[in-house]
Amino acid sequence: MLMENKTKTNDSIGLEAANDLERKVDCSISSFCFVFRILCFAMIVLAGVIADLATKSLVFEAIGMPGKYRAIEEPELSGVYWIWRDILGFQTSLNQGALFGIGQGQIIWLALLSFIFLTGLLIWIVYSAWKSRFLMVTLGLIVAGIIGNLYDRLGLHGLRWNDGEPIYGVRDWILVMLGSYPWPNFNIADSMLVCGASLLVIHSFFITENAVKK
Repeated sequence: MLMENKTKTNDSIGLEAANDLERKVDCSISSFCFVFRILCFAMIVLAGVIADLATKSLVFEAIGMPGKYRAIEEPELSGVYWIWRDILGFQTSLNQGALFGIGQGQIIWLALLSFIFLTGLLIWIVYSAWKSRFLMVTLGLIVAGIIGNLYDRLGLHGLRWNDGEPIYGVRDWILVMLGSYPWPNFNIADSMLVCGASLLVIHSFFITENAVKK
């Protein structure tokens, strides 16, 4: 009986040690995944912000302020550098609102909302979203888009109006024509925001948690 009790005790100790080792391994794997996915997220954000700010600067430097491109030589172009005539071109514009020009002139409120959204997204990422590769890519696009436009909205691009006042507006430069209707000018940050939001909708309605946590 005594030997049997000792055997059971040894088995219990061994099982507990095995469970403890398994928990440590799981914890190590989880920690590695957390760090790796945070780094991947940061790289997506960095690449997105660089692409957005670099293209804005290049186009505005090449074409100039809104309406300035070849204004004297070819005024009929209305400041448009056509890639595909009457379909796709580059045209600089300054948007002091949100997407599609919503909230024009509400710079302080729009900047405050951007900071609130950024804070909320970062908390979500650290708390649970990091477990999903799909969400990390999606939120990386959204965060990059917010930062890219927030940079402009705070006037950090250094542009000024003719009277010398700083411009607190987002630099847009992509022009797409829908027939005779010009779609509101946009930039890469806007594109990342729209793509990220669309992916979030897909995630919410069509992708299960088990599918994205792998």
